Amino acid sequence: MKSHDYIEREEKFGAHNYHPLPVVLDRGEGPFVWDVEGKRYYDFLSAYSAVNQGHCHPKIIGALTGQASKLTLTSRAFFNSVLGEYEEYVTKYFGYDKVLPMNTGAEGDETALKLCRKWAYLVKGIRQDRAKIIVCEGNFHGRTITIVSMSTDPDARKDYGPFTPGFITIPYNDLPALEKALADPDVAGFLVEPIQGEAGVFVPDEGYIKKAYDLCKKHNVLFIADEVQTGIARTGKLLACDHEGVRPDILILGKALSGGVLPVSAVLADNEIMMTIKPGEHGSTFGGNPLACKVAIAALEVVRDEHLAEKAERLGKIFREEMRALKSDMIELVRGKGLLNAIVIRPKNGKEAWDVCLAMKELGVLAKPTHSHIIRFAPPLVITEEQLMDAISLIKKAILQFS
Repeated sequence: MKSHDYIEREEKFGAHNYHPLPVVLDRGEGPFVWDVEGKRYYDFLSAYSAVNQGHCHPKIIGALTGQASKLTLTSRAFFNSVLGEYEEYVTKYFGYDKVLPMNTGAEGDETALKLCRKWAYLVKGIRQDRAKIIVCEGNFHGRTITIVSMSTDPDARKDYGPFTPGFITIPYNDLPALEKALADPDVAGFLVEPIQGEAGVFVPDEGYIKKAYDLCKKHNVLFIADEVQTGIARTGKLLACDHEGVRPDILILGKALSGGVLPVSAVLADNEIMMTIKPGEHGSTFGGNPLACKVAIAALEVVRDEHLAEKAERLGKIFREEMRALKSDMIELVRGKGLLNAIVIRPKNGKEAWDVCLAMKELGVLAKPTHSHIIRFAPPLVITEEQLMDAISLIKKAILQFS
C-alpha cells in the first residue's frame, strides 16, 4: 500500500473530524518520523507537545513493556502496587499534597472544574449552584460539551448547544477585565492557559500570570492553570507558570506526562481543595492504571535526567532569532517561549499557512497551521542544536519559495 491508499481508507471508514496534512506516518524515533514510503521528516508538532521526550524514547518504552507484561488495569475498585508509587513521585515532583489521575487533557480540565466547584460550596461558602468560573477568549481546553461551552471558537460551538452555564468569558491578557469579573462574589476560579497554544502560541504580557494570580488571591478565588500543552519542559521551564514564579492552586497536566506513549493526565492540588471530593463522587476506569503510572514516572525522569527544560530554553531562543532574521514578507510575526513557537503568516498571492506547511512537508519538516494563518513549531525537546539548525534551513527554504 502507498500513502494514498491509507488516506483513502481513512476517508472511507473514519469520521471526517480532522483535516490532516497528506502524509502517512509509520515509524518514529527521537525528533524524526518516517512515512510508509520510508521518507524521513523532522516532527515539528510533537503530537501537540505530547512527544516532548521524543518518539519511542527507550526508557519510556522500557517502562511500558515491562509493566504491560505484568499488569495493565485493575480499575480503582482495588488497590494496585504501582499507583501509590506514582502518586508519591508526581506530587513530590511538582510540589503538591495530592494528585487525581485521569487519562486525557479534557478529562483533566473537567476534573479541575468539578474540584473548583466542590471547593466553592464546601470551603468558600458560595450558595449551591451559583459558582462561576472565569475563562478567557481564545481558550482551548478540550472538546467535551462543558469545555466547548466556554470556548469562543465558532467551529467548536456550532450546532452543539445548549451549553453548560456557569462561566464568565473575558479577554485573554486583560487584567482590568479579570479584576472586574472577580468582583462577583460567586466567582470560584479562574481557568487559564499560561500561553494559549491553539490560539497560535499567544504569549501574554510579561507579568500577566503573576498579577492574575495575585488578583485571585485577593478575592479568594482559585487560580487554575491548564498546562496540558505548555507544561513538562515545553516552554523552557518545568511549567510555563514557573517563568513568573506562580504556583497554581489547581494544576492540570497531560500530553507529555506519558511522553506520547498512551493517554495520561493529572490534576494536582493541596488537601484543602483535593479532599473536598469523596469516594464515589468522581473517577475513571482507566485513571491511575498501573501501565500509565509506570510510563508517567519514566517520562518525568527523562525530562529531569536529560535537562529538557534547559534545552528547550536555549534552543527556543535560537529558533526565534533565526526565524526573525529571515527576510520574507510572508512572515508577519514570530513569537513563543522555549520550543513552543509560532509564525504568523501573511497571505501572499493566494498562498497561506497551509501552503507553507505543504512546502515544508516536501522538504522534510512536518508542522500544522492553526487558525489558517499561524504555523506552530514544537519539535521534540530531545532535538539537538545541529538537527534544529538543519530543520530551520528547510523551514526557511520552504517560506522563501513564496517570497
